[in-house]
Amino acid sequence: MNIYVGNLSYDVSDEELGEAFSAFGTVTSARVIRDRYTDRSRGFGFVEMENDTEAEAAIAELNGKPIKGRPINANQARPREDRRRMY
Repeated sequence: MNIYVGNLSYDVSDEELGEAFSAFGTVTSARVIRDRYTDRSRGFGFVEMENDTEAEAAIAELNGKPIKGRPINANQARPREDRRRMY
C-alpha cells in the first residue's frame, strides 16, 4: 500500500520517515518530496508498505501523531492523476 504523509517538518529525512512506519511492518520505500530547484522538503512524502493490514495499522496509529514536533496527516495515497502542463 502506498501511504501519503502530509504536514511533515522540513527537517524530516527519508530514513526518519521510514523508521516511524517500520514499527508497524515492512517498509518498502519512504520518500520525502523535495523541491527540484532548491532541494528543500515540500512538507509531504510517501511511504510504501508490503502488507495492507500493517499499513492500515500504521495509518490508524500515526495519523495526527507528531514527528519532529509536527502532527502528521497519514492516509492511503490516491492514484496519481495525469496532469499535462499547458505551456
